[in-house]
Amino acid sequence: MRIISGQHKGRRITAPKKLPVRPTTDMAKEGLFNILNNSFHFNKLNVLELFSGSGNVSYEFASRGAVSITSVDENMDCVKFIKKTSLELEMDITPIKSDVFKYLERAPIKADIIFADPPYDFDDSQFKKIVDLVFEKELLNESGVLIIEHSKHTKMDVVDYFDVGRRYGNSVFSFFKIKTE
Repeated sequence: MRIISGQHKGRRITAPKKLPVRPTTDMAKEGLFNILNNSFHFNKLNVLELFSGSGNVSYEFASRGAVSITSVDENMDCVKFIKKTSLELEMDITPIKSDVFKYLERAPIKADIIFADPPYDFDDSQFKKIVDLVFEKELLNESGVLIIEHSKHTKMDVVDYFDVGRRYGNSVFSFFKIKTE
């Protein structure tokens, strides 16, 4: 995986093979950040990455100057890798070892962007639970967005707060936000 833009543009990061991850592809990540670039000033963002795995998306936000980034994953090896990499690159990322659903129940932060990349084999109710918890617990700042990465076979456009979906190969980013009239 590589960092696409910002302070560490072009930097390659290699996660240990033992990590149970499926990093967001560079093509999909580039598409996602092109969309975000049109809506947000990165140097003002508070970001929460759920199911962070290798930290791929967190590094991209950090490279682009996000104010604070919290990365949540239940795998201790993933958390250690994010901590090690963020220290090496002098990125302000806070890795947290936790079950994501438990974390969302008691999350002490609000974010401008919440990015979730759960396992593609989650069932529809697990994907919906992420959306429900984020909005029930009011974890987004005003004009904030929840983005869930999932396979093209998962239908998220029927879930409350769905705004738009963008497909990149076999991956889809579904955007959720509070509708303003």
